[in-house]
Amino acid sequence: MRLSHKAAAEFIGTFALVFAGCGSVMLLERLPGSISPMAIPLVFGAVIACMIYAVGHVSGAHFNPAVTLAFSVARHFPMNEVPAYWAAQFGGALFASFLLSALLPAGVTFGATVPALPLLPALGVEMVLSFLLMFVIIAVATDTRAEGTMAGAAIGGIVSVAAYVGGPLTGASMNPARSLAPALFEHQLGPLWIYFIGPALGTLVAALAYEWIRGTTEKKKASGCC
Repeated sequence: MRLSHKAAAEFIGTFALVFAGCGSVMLLERLPGSISPMAIPLVFGAVIACMIYAVGHVSGAHFNPAVTLAFSVARHFPMNEVPAYWAAQFGGALFASFLLSALLPAGVTFGATVPALPLLPALGVEMVLSFLLMFVIIAVATDTRAEGTMAGAAIGGIVSVAAYVGGPLTGASMNPARSLAPALFEHQLGPLWIYFIGPALGTLVAALAYEWIRGTTEKKKASGCC
């Protein structure tokens, strides 16, 4: 598979995540009553699950720079392809936020993740949520004992759970690309470092922890979620 094709799949998948997920947050403000606040975590989980099934066989369906980094450090993904994946992921997120700003009625929010906690506790929450996300991802994606056909459901499920628990605290980003794009449009750059450092540390620890738990079990050859 050509790297350009894999990068295109990552662009589309990350675009879908931000367009649907952040779009649902924007609808809540711009068109009151059009969507329930309780449905937003389900939207994030569902779009992730759908896109994993759509392009997981093409790119591995990372849709997250922190996940790509963790896969690479754990030696499930080639380091020389990381820059292309990052460019595609950030590009897809930015394009989604641009289209949302152009298509939806004018408003204030763009789905930016803003902590409701002091900075250090917020960083800790993002680390824990990202750890749980990556732990599920690397388990279903790389362990031959895991049920690979359920990867999309498992990963989408943990995204929704994390969003329900962590959404009121930090926005439950777990993803630098998902946070950067709306933050730029919403001019909420102050706490942005939390959503880069927290997911990076959380996913790295999770990947290394699962590699230790796995032991010597044979690994899947796939380089991503499916």
